[in-house]
Amino acid sequence: MPSTITESTSWEAERAELEKILHSPLFSRSPALTHLLSYLCEKTFAEETEQIKEYSVALDVFDRSDAFDQDTDSIVRVQANRLRKRLSEYYAGEGANDAIHLTIPVGQYVPAFEKVTAPKQEPEGPAQVSPSRVGSSWYGTRKWWLLSGGIVAAAAVIFVLMALRPKPAVQTAGPSNAQPVPEPSIGLPVGEEVHILAGSSRKYVDHAGKVWNPDAYFGGGTTVTSMVQHIWRTQDPIIFRSSRQGDFSYNIPLKPGRYELHLYFAENFYGPENAGAGGEGSRTMTISADGQVLLRDFDVLADAGGERTAEVRVFPDISPASDGQLHLSFASGSSISGKSGSAMVSGIEILPGVRGQIRPVRIVARDVPYYSNDSRWWSPDAYFKGGQLSSSQESAQGTDDPEFYESERWGHFSYAIPVAPGKYTVTLHFIEHGIAGHSTQSEQRVFNVFCNGKAVLSRLNILDEVGENRPLVRRIKGLEPNAQGKLLLEFVPVTGYATVTAIEVVAE
Repeated sequence: MPSTITESTSWEAERAELEKILHSPLFSRSPALTHLLSYLCEKTFAEETEQIKEYSVALDVFDRSDAFDQDTDSIVRVQANRLRKRLSEYYAGEGANDAIHLTIPVGQYVPAFEKVTAPKQEPEGPAQVSPSRVGSSWYGTRKWWLLSGGIVAAAAVIFVLMALRPKPAVQTAGPSNAQPVPEPSIGLPVGEEVHILAGSSRKYVDHAGKVWNPDAYFGGGTTVTSMVQHIWRTQDPIIFRSSRQGDFSYNIPLKPGRYELHLYFAENFYGPENAGAGGEGSRTMTISADGQVLLRDFDVLADAGGERTAEVRVFPDISPASDGQLHLSFASGSSISGKSGSAMVSGIEILPGVRGQIRPVRIVARDVPYYSNDSRWWSPDAYFKGGQLSSSQESAQGTDDPEFYESERWGHFSYAIPVAPGKYTVTLHFIEHGIAGHSTQSEQRVFNVFCNGKAVLSRLNILDEVGENRPLVRRIKGLEPNAQGKLLLEFVPVTGYATVTAIEVVAE
């Protein structure tokens, strides 16, 4: 392992390292990250580290106004996380042999420079060859064969080590005659995206770094803002505090293509603890897209399982009409009981789609997105209720991406992941760094996992399966959503607390 020594007070070598990074292919094609890294380093070189705060970075680097609110705009945290990942990629490849390594420690924005020195090598003994007895030609040939043999031996050792290297334990649950689960596609579809914050006059940057634009393309209805603070199953309650309500429509211009539509709701008025009292049946609606009904007699409170709870519904295979617009209609009332409350929506999201199925859903238990080493993008924690987030400094073993396993959600918790009708493979990532909430390892963690009320993992004990600090990956096939369009994953403790690091949902 390389050893590290304290950084010097002279910045000449550090400046040279910064320039090398900025001109590398990894950074030269990312002007936003280049600008951010340059700003942070220049402030450090000028001995102005006390000025490196989230607020000042937002104003100086990302052109936010003086009214910047870090609670509602996560742009700095999101970009800093991307920068950490990009630096990690640089030093895993092109910069592996650099004498200085530059990092942005988690939880702060002040750069750290570490001088890296290679471990000392033992001097080789002199060749025991007598020039008086061995000709120079034979000696040169002997050196060549020794070198070649050394290369072959080294290659053999590397091959054996690679073959014996431990990998995350992957087990698949399903029928006994099930075929191996194919690896899901790496990339998400790319193209035009639309994010509309219904009923809001302001932009918002969510924890995933997506920019939500103010309300637009609407006709009819009124804007309503709720003073409710906490909303379950989201890290971004601001999306669900504003809404457009009544009988209204949206006519959203789109380029030709296939899209996936996400509609966001939360019932913040009706319910036992809310101003409107009532409960299920107090607000129902019918929602259509280009004349085709998407949801009939839709009751937000009933579908979400309670008030003040984020509710998301997903619809694949959406395309604009012949006039180049997607026409969404929201009509109040129920076809069964008649008029009932006002139709409403809090957010409209339109993403590039996949034919016949939804985009892969990837969630990692942390408050910012993550790019794994296989180039997959993982959303920050979402759709959860209960439990707590925590991270560990213990490095994961047996994986090429130990940083991925640094965090977890632990406790007694659930995820309500919105999907379209169909069958899905759910992949769960676990690791045992230590039982959160306990001071010792004397009591091992044991827990169950349910999907829509059915046990899919029983009495799981990560330590028994793979040991400490080693990833465990479980795939469960053939899961179908409930009537509310959710894969409701419940993590229930038996001993200690349940845990999960990441969840992946892929259509079969």
